[in-house]
Amino acid sequence: MTPPGDRSRHADVLEISGLRVTLIRAGRLLLEAVVVPTVLLAILLHIIGTTRSILVAVGWCACAIGLRWFVDRRLPGTLILGSAALVVKATIALLSGSLLVYLLQPVLGSVVMALLFLGSAAFGRPITMRLARDFVHVPAHILAKRGVRRMFTEVAVIWGFSRVVDVALNLGFLHRGVDAGLWARGLLSPLLTILAVAVCTAWGWRSLRRNGIRLKVSAGPASA
Repeated sequence: MTPPGDRSRHADVLEISGLRVTLIRAGRLLLEAVVVPTVLLAILLHIIGTTRSILVAVGWCACAIGLRWFVDRRLPGTLILGSAALVVKATIALLSGSLLVYLLQPVLGSVVMALLFLGSAAFGRPITMRLARDFVHVPAHILAKRGVRRMFTEVAVIWGFSRVVDVALNLGFLHRGVDAGLWARGLLSPLLTILAVAVCTAWGWRSLRRNGIRLKVSAGPASA
């Protein structure tokens, strides 16, 4: 029987590198592609009108992309995708002439995400497992552990329910008016996302430790 003091030497080690860079990039993307344009819309809506407010939000994303290129001489794919999504939403809103359409599109996206994560967990094939392998090298013998697979299922359920809450939150505020919906989308939804990420991370970390897996986190370079 292995003495308690020697367990760490026999535990599987799962290394996660570049965590600091990943977190900084995610935070900047959330700020540049979601928070700032939505807050701009909420502030300018009653000052310059719907059409001009949407154009200002799109202009902000164009400036953010230009500034990134000027400073870093490179464009993160996540920023391009986030900005492209905003442009598509803005175009549909402008063609329909309704800001409500602009706000409902992310809500529909959250519905799809909730169905995807909860459905994959229900069928025993959690999408979180595939997503984790896209960013972290997870050895096959670790994935084969029943407790690890259960952890990925539980995290998928947590994230799926967080998207359900996001839908309810946004629809509830939209019911009170477009202004309330804008502030919910620009501030409360990002806070909910950050909270969901923290809960999923803590739950996953705890579950892995219970299954004898030690995480080795490398912060990576300081720059994002």
